[in-house]
Amino acid sequence: MIPFIKTVLLDLQSKKLNLEDLYFILPSKRAGVFLKHHLSTLIRQPIFTPQILSIEEFVEDLSGLQTLPNTDLIFRLYETYKSLTPENEQESFESFSKWAQILLQDFNEVDRYLIPPEHIFDYLSAIIELNHWSLETNPTQLIKNHLKFWKQLKNYYAAFRNNLLQTKQGYQGLIYREAVANLESYIEKPNDRTHIFLGFNALNTAETKIIQGLLNNNLAHIYWDIDTSFIDDTIHDAGWFTRQHRTQWSYFKTHPFNWVTSHYSEEKKIHAIGIPKLVGQAKYIGQILEELTEKDTNLSKIAVVLGEEQLLLPVLNSIPKTITKLNVTMGLALQFVPLASFFEQLFVTHKNNPSQFYFKDVISLLSHPSIYPLFETDTNNVSSTIVAHIQKHNLVYLTVSELKQIASSHSESIDLLFKSWENQPEIALKQCSELIFKMKANFDNDKQNHSLELEYLYRFNILFNQLTELNSNYDYLNSIAALQTIYKKLLSSETLDFKGEPLEGLQIMGMLESRVLDFETVIISSVNEGILPSGKTNNSFIPFDVKIENKLPTFKDKDAVYTYHFYRLLQRAKNVYILYNTEIDALKGGEKSRFITQLNIEGIHNIKHKIITPEVPIIEQKLTEIIKSPSVIEHIKVLSEKGFSPSSLTNYIRNPMDFYYEKILGIKEFEEVEENIAANTLGSVIHNSLEDFYKPLEGSLLTIEHLKTFKIQIKSMVTKHFEKLYNKNGFSSGKNLIIFEIAQRYISNFLNQEIESLKNGNEIKILLIEADETIDIKIEGLDFPIKLKGKVDRIDSFNGVTRVIDYKSGKVEQNNVEIFDWEAITTDFDKYSKSFQILCYAYMMRQKKLIQLPIEAGIISFKNLNGGFLKFGKKPSSHARTKDQLITDETLDHFEIELKKLISEICNPKLNFIEKELER
Repeated sequence: MIPFIKTVLLDLQSKKLNLEDLYFILPSKRAGVFLKHHLSTLIRQPIFTPQILSIEEFVEDLSGLQTLPNTDLIFRLYETYKSLTPENEQESFESFSKWAQILLQDFNEVDRYLIPPEHIFDYLSAIIELNHWSLETNPTQLIKNHLKFWKQLKNYYAAFRNNLLQTKQGYQGLIYREAVANLESYIEKPNDRTHIFLGFNALNTAETKIIQGLLNNNLAHIYWDIDTSFIDDTIHDAGWFTRQHRTQWSYFKTHPFNWVTSHYSEEKKIHAIGIPKLVGQAKYIGQILEELTEKDTNLSKIAVVLGEEQLLLPVLNSIPKTITKLNVTMGLALQFVPLASFFEQLFVTHKNNPSQFYFKDVISLLSHPSIYPLFETDTNNVSSTIVAHIQKHNLVYLTVSELKQIASSHSESIDLLFKSWENQPEIALKQCSELIFKMKANFDNDKQNHSLELEYLYRFNILFNQLTELNSNYDYLNSIAALQTIYKKLLSSETLDFKGEPLEGLQIMGMLESRVLDFETVIISSVNEGILPSGKTNNSFIPFDVKIENKLPTFKDKDAVYTYHFYRLLQRAKNVYILYNTEIDALKGGEKSRFITQLNIEGIHNIKHKIITPEVPIIEQKLTEIIKSPSVIEHIKVLSEKGFSPSSLTNYIRNPMDFYYEKILGIKEFEEVEENIAANTLGSVIHNSLEDFYKPLEGSLLTIEHLKTFKIQIKSMVTKHFEKLYNKNGFSSGKNLIIFEIAQRYISNFLNQEIESLKNGNEIKILLIEADETIDIKIEGLDFPIKLKGKVDRIDSFNGVTRVIDYKSGKVEQNNVEIFDWEAITTDFDKYSKSFQILCYAYMMRQKKLIQLPIEAGIISFKNLNGGFLKFGKKPSSHARTKDQLITDETLDHFEIELKKLISEICNPKLNFIEKELER
């Protein structure tokens, strides 16, 4: 295969043209590197490099204008907008910038296609006036403003154009229009330049005029790269533009239309491969490359063309280690580097100029990998200390001074992160720049290699310098929101360029970088509708029918451009791998591309289709089993001596692994900040409030006066305990206020129930409140001390019957405290955990001789107060209606047998901890 560029150079040599005097004009800069390479293989003696320009560079030279960056253009357009719009009707820069980009694109198209501006803007205004939605005879102010905007477009255009021309600057379309205006004088200048245009396809009207003007004056040669299969097919989109050039250009009426090849119909191996998701495609690209490099080590013949730029990093991570040389031409978008997410979070945190910072924003910033090293000390990381403090003290909102108190040693870093930006871009830019330099100094002091992180910092430093310059040159950024808008625009256009061998090794590129280049093996990813081609995206104020009328490009032309690029990649290739995503995503891309269907219908090549799915291993659901090693047994002995609590034993019943992790390994659940008061906090507040009320009455009879006094104190008591367990003033609004009111209501309802009981002639004597007791248990076969400990919420005497009471803030029903099978009490957590706990308390009270049997034991459920005191009951069978609700020595003797069995199982070194399969 002879590459297209080389065939052009050979033809120029055959025409006896002096190569070093030629002006080569190419679709992209990238193609110029390959042109120099092919040129070096043809010359026999050193020559001066000929002039090699991209079409944009050539047109810029011809126009005499300098291209302004897109962000500067938005500021200059706003300058024009303000000068033509009454002050009371002007939008803020932030609002303006959201639609200005579309307006710039439309100005660009109008100029590149040399449309008379007066004509199109008047036409557009008339269309809008006909089509606007209001049918009222007298239009509203909204309609008037809407129509006024469209009528003003031609004025915005004219003033903006004049503004730019005065400073010899312009956007791409204006530069093209001026280049056409200067073409005649350029042609008339005495020069011996011969322009060589090669590899072009879709040309705008300005480019067409320039190239035709040079051709007609014998100052240029043009080399198309089109295959006969496309240009001779009257409906094939790949030849759409070249067919128009051949028939419409006057030059080709007297000159042959050369450089139509027939490479596409040559034998090729084409594979269409469906793979789920982007990462799946990246991994499979690595697999293809591994297979290819086993057969042929000449990597420069292979190109990986990525349909989506976010696939770049996954592909780089999937390249086989055997590939040591590669060249990435597309660059890594700066918005995908880790530092970008940090600054995004920083803008989000400061955007609304808060006086207090939400804890999640604080944790996100302090835990970010880019900032975390700033808080490193010899012994720990202060960032982790701050996060732990927030979680421990349940802080939902924090001020800068509070953060500095927690981390006084790093107050400078706290200031840089959290000191108010006061909604002023100058302060924001200054603090962001200082942060960058502080991060740089920290990396410089570290002995490890941080070259990549320093490169990120350098590029972000340039970006913030650009923002600072824009802010000082144009006084339009008057809020952090406006600054963020421009920051995002700059960030989206910036890339980190890779260093590589431009002509050696594997070539990784985007679709547009592949123009004019040829490879024997091509791997194309993301060949899905909505990506290749991109489909009906219409980012323009100009309606479709107006574009058609004025011969402006539409999405159909864009599709034809991508059709050409796609087929041109296949033209000289021998091996083609077309990858597409089988998982349809409405936002990023749909079903497999029409290009694949078209390849099938053409019937020129035999396309091999296959669907690839990742190998999913069969994962056997094995329940975890922990052997009771000597170390584990020692931990069990320590735990036994401290005492098993009823909750720890029910935890074991539910799942032995939970017991092992929590009690043996000491792994606690992660304590999250309670943004809204959690159920366990509500329960603790109710328990603690009732303890404070009833504790002074131990040994006394409960009276109605006591309860009425308690009712008056409910709010202050609940407030005190919420402040202890949650935080001060954290329950004065929103969901927390509702939960605060619920706690008061629960206690009030409970006290009302107690009052009602006393009014009905019942006698209640408070015996013990929150009785915290520990007892010894002797178990045959175990030679170490075993204790059972627990805290009973309340023991009272109700009309002479002793009651052991456990409070529950959740909902409990009567059937939750009834059993019929003693053996099931230590195996069935869902049915019997409540019964197990209250029997534990009764058993402990008997052992401590604090009660006289028979007694009653049960639960008072605050979510089921109407159920009253839910007494434990023993039934002869599951369906029996009768039950024994008195707890006797016989009851507790039965329970003791099962309790000892359970503790023996936990302590037995021969019985491992085996995970239970829980219902999800």
